[in-house]
Amino acid sequence: MARKIFIAATGQNVGKTTTSLSLLHLARNRYARIGFIKPMGPKPALYQGHWYDKDAVLMARVFGLTRLLPFMSPVVVHPGTTRKVVDGEISVEGLAEDIQAALCELEKRCDFIVIEGSGHPGVGSIMKLSNARIARLVDAPVVMVTGGGLGNVVDNVHMNLALFRQEEVAVKAVLINKIRADKRESALDYLKRAFAGEEFGVMGGFDYQPTLANPTLRRISHLLDLPLHGNRRDAGRIIHHVQIGAASTQRVTELLKDSSLLIVTSSRDELLVTLANLYQMKEFREKIVGLIVPGIAPMSEITERILDASRIPYLRTQTHTTTELHNMISEDVSKITAEDTEKLALIRTLADGGLDFDELERLCFAIPAPA
Repeated sequence: MARKIFIAATGQNVGKTTTSLSLLHLARNRYARIGFIKPMGPKPALYQGHWYDKDAVLMARVFGLTRLLPFMSPVVVHPGTTRKVVDGEISVEGLAEDIQAALCELEKRCDFIVIEGSGHPGVGSIMKLSNARIARLVDAPVVMVTGGGLGNVVDNVHMNLALFRQEEVAVKAVLINKIRADKRESALDYLKRAFAGEEFGVMGGFDYQPTLANPTLRRISHLLDLPLHGNRRDAGRIIHHVQIGAASTQRVTELLKDSSLLIVTSSRDELLVTLANLYQMKEFREKIVGLIVPGIAPMSEITERILDASRIPYLRTQTHTTTELHNMISEDVSKITAEDTEKLALIRTLADGGLDFDELERLCFAIPAPA
């Protein structure tokens, strides 16, 4: 029978999908056949002519599981789905049966399955299929992923435990993510003592990684719904800094930081041309990821020709101000995609070096510790 782990979380953006990626990577070294399922998929993605949850598509593409996709995303929540459930047009029992049937098929084909919940444990309650209830339906031990900190971690875990206990589901491990590297040992020590006597173990996940948190140029293009001009091979570059080109041309070039996205209005011809020329130089290519060029005024024809000839990646918009763009990028939460090869490579490295898969299995499956 396949071993199953249900990945829950205390909230959004705490590293649930990163944890799923890591566990599948580590499991692949131990199990011949791995699998993944997102029972309730709140983010539809059209892939090969069919609708699946985007996380299911991500796992399928990264781990070569596309043949299993029909079973990896049994319930996809489209706009209006929840209303149809409340109105009785969609049967809750039918959805639950779809989830169980899909998992049954995966269990025939896999030796180890990661089951990923959606958001916090209460998500899906309006459809009578909260994460906690789904964990009971799939009969899998729960690993609860949480962000870093101390008091907020303890508070969030206890609040979310209530739903699992209500459903009589066992939480076997709490995985602490986004830990400050300089406080890792101290934080884990305090949390293990704070949770002493609980039925679950406490494990350290990943330290906070700006590389995982920061967006790629491709992500910004999708976020703003703008086509990417110039060197498309740089679409996967990670942006570590966003700078507004408001100062003099000389000052902007002096302030350039590594892997910067610059927002430069269309009227700044001298600065745009200078950055296009700097992009040709190796020492500046590492600093300049690309440009966003806002402004109602059109760029001059010669400036646009120089940008295009330089192949510097840029996005052009006449509908967003500089401030709006900076706020949108700053507030965006970057999600990993199958094209983010640098981030995926980092996740594999971090998992190999920092995630104790043996301990996780011992906690979830009551495997005795080695003598």
